[in-house]
Amino acid sequence: QVQLVESGGGLVQPGGSLILSCAASGSVFSINAMGWYRQAPGKQRELVARIIIGGSTAYADSVKGRFTISRDSAKKTVSLQINSPKPEDTAVYYCNALSGGMNFWGKGTLVTVSS
Repeated sequence: QVQLVESGGGLVQPGGSLILSCAASGSVFSINAMGWYRQAPGKQRELVARIIIGGSTAYADSVKGRFTISRDSAKKTVSLQINSPKPEDTAVYYCNALSGGMNFWGKGTLVTVSS
């Protein structure tokens, strides 16, 4: 089992910056990949960014060049640097971990982009 706790959400102005962090605990040694998803009101949850054990990353087209995902060497924390946010980035952001073929989720952190 893997437990995930997100932090760092809040209100940010368009063009500003914000960092989301996710702390993993439990069976972290078995994590193959971690990522961030988001769900806006009335929309489906979507992948924002993902990083696999080897360090390769993938991003949704809508955030490429603005968001950066990173993790520490011990795989216990994954972060999402959000630059130049737009109002359409407003959503609940969820941390995800893939371990042993199972997906684990945090409870989410709300990011609101507004002036």
